[in-house]
Amino acid sequence: MPMREQPRFLPMSLQEARKLGIEQFDVILISGDAYVDHPSFAAAIIGRVLWDAGYSVGIIAQPDCKKDDDFRKLGQPRLFFGISSGNVDSLVNNLTPNLKRRSSDVYSPGGALLRPDRATIVYTNKVHALFPGVPIILGGIEASLRRFAHYDYWSDSVRQSILADAPADLIIYGMGENPLREVALRLEKGERIEEIQDVAGTTVKEEISRWRSSPREDCLVIPGFTEVSTDKRKYAMAFALHYKEQDPFHGRAAVQPHPKTVIIQNPPARPLRMEELDRIYELPFAREAHPSYREPIPALEPVRFSITSHRGCFGSCSFCALTHHQGRIVQSRSEDSILREATKLTRMKGFHGIISDVGGPTANMYGLFCPRWKQGACSDKLCSAECPSLDKDHSRQVDMLRRLRKIPGVKRVFIGSGIRHDLIMADHSPYLEELCRHHVSGHLKIAPEHISRSVTECMNKPPCEVLDAFRERFSAASKAVGKEQYLLPYLMSGHPGCTVLEMVELAEYLRDNHMYTEQVQDFTPTPMTVSTAMYYTGLDPFSLTPVHVPKGREKRIQRAMLRYRDPNNYDLVKEGLQMAGRADLIGEGRQCLIPARPSGGWGLEKRRNEKKRKKTK
Repeated sequence: MPMREQPRFLPMSLQEARKLGIEQFDVILISGDAYVDHPSFAAAIIGRVLWDAGYSVGIIAQPDCKKDDDFRKLGQPRLFFGISSGNVDSLVNNLTPNLKRRSSDVYSPGGALLRPDRATIVYTNKVHALFPGVPIILGGIEASLRRFAHYDYWSDSVRQSILADAPADLIIYGMGENPLREVALRLEKGERIEEIQDVAGTTVKEEISRWRSSPREDCLVIPGFTEVSTDKRKYAMAFALHYKEQDPFHGRAAVQPHPKTVIIQNPPARPLRMEELDRIYELPFAREAHPSYREPIPALEPVRFSITSHRGCFGSCSFCALTHHQGRIVQSRSEDSILREATKLTRMKGFHGIISDVGGPTANMYGLFCPRWKQGACSDKLCSAECPSLDKDHSRQVDMLRRLRKIPGVKRVFIGSGIRHDLIMADHSPYLEELCRHHVSGHLKIAPEHISRSVTECMNKPPCEVLDAFRERFSAASKAVGKEQYLLPYLMSGHPGCTVLEMVELAEYLRDNHMYTEQVQDFTPTPMTVSTAMYYTGLDPFSLTPVHVPKGREKRIQRAMLRYRDPNNYDLVKEGLQMAGRADLIGEGRQCLIPARPSGGWGLEKRRNEKKRKKTK
């Protein structure tokens, strides 16, 4: 394909297309997000990559599903429609963990609620009805993590693979630049979409009769939808099986039969080379919302002047889907590429010298490397700070940050992403001291999530002893540079393996260490995480041993326990303390979490909330 000059913005209308000399788009991307031309937004980065490969790309952002014209406005693409719910899972975005409707969407102009529930399926059904026969390719977090049969928290049921529910042809899962380019090239050469069955990083479907007559060799057949939807033990077994095939070097194709089709996940796409990653992030992103919008997109401002330094995360936290999405192998950009991007920022309108973040899924994994990754991550164990094969030297990131600070026009460079404190404790470079002196904006984000050993083991997080050692080192480093700085710990309630007793233990830890925080996350079972498999089955999927799962009122009590000072939580906290046999923490003593009786202020606040609820009704 001939190279196309990149436009200021990818076109969202036929008028824009005609100005660029485009009569018919090669590809049309449909997204549940507003179109923001920034590398943190999926439609922008995928669209720019395809354009860079020579394809013309149009974007339909947040179409109204009641209006056919919204889907027809760019015409029919020559190659395919690419459909995504956007940067976020539509159900996570639209509903709280308590299944209450959210009041705004930060990926929409003015925060308006424009994204339908199960957006990928809704958009796909509409496109299939309006453009029968045109290939439909799904991508993004919502489709990627629903590529197998999965537990759906919002309906409290096991649903089929999204490919069995939506009339799409294939899924690009994970980070999709290379797989999507390969699929586009093969369509360009005349292959039919149903013939494209073997691209790494894709999930496809096949007719049952064809599969039975000529099954693929060297693949792993896991328990099918009928089994996993009726047998929780089989669900756990199926999850463990496909979890172990998520490596691009030694992963096999994983096959899951469904009642009307067979779902085949090809092995993951290979990690991007440094020069490939550099090229992607140095494409000419405007870092602005499309000029057609009249209201700001709230999600843009926190990341407008941020820089992505790497992809992948070897942390393998149980509640995180990154193992199934970006993978465990860290892929870092070159220092020179990051510096070139930072230099471009200094010439942008609105830049005042502050780079808000330089990071990735975990900021301090930039430049870290394990020689075994050349043949794939270890299949018999997870990466950890204790592994002698893993290079935990942060010197490369220290050098990169020092070079960034010297760029004319750059005043401050902050690390806004979270860091893994256990990696810092396993390293002897001056990384933490550099952070405290130059890169912490008052608070440093860490995510211990819990302090009880049984819970942190279930979460695959470092134990409390590592957190305590890090807190001491952070305090000393901040003091040494003459700054009063604080840790911002992210904590989680309601995680499988956690009882009310462990939540009381965490509340006491916060009390004793003056770490009370509003940064509390109530565990939400999202598709394709280890924790969600535990939540649904009550089993550890790898050992098949029972795991305690808090649900219903206990889950509410656990969340309240982390915010025990909030007067509105008094009744739940008291109930939880009594449930755990810790009535000694109720009273007026210094060690008590709550008083023996609720204060007048608590009663007044509760009455106000009740009045508001009555007015709403």
